[in-house]
Amino acid sequence: MLCAERIQRIVQAIILGLIMGLAGAQMFKVAFIVTFAMMIMLFIAGVTGFCPGLMILKKIFPPCKCEEKKDN
Repeated sequence: MLCAERIQRIVQAIILGLIMGLAGAQMFKVAFIVTFAMMIMLFIAGVTGFCPGLMILKKIFPPCKCEEKKDN
């Protein structure tokens, strides 16, 4: 089953594809604005650890569990 973090990355890939499509359709201003907004959100998430999109997705989908193997 998909978890919140994986879905977030899928959404980011879709947005990047949309940006490529906008640039291909020569809608450079819109592509730039969407790219800039995504850059700001990623920067804020990286610096503060707060991501509003991920918070919403965690309410809908379960968070990913870290699968660590412990050697004893």
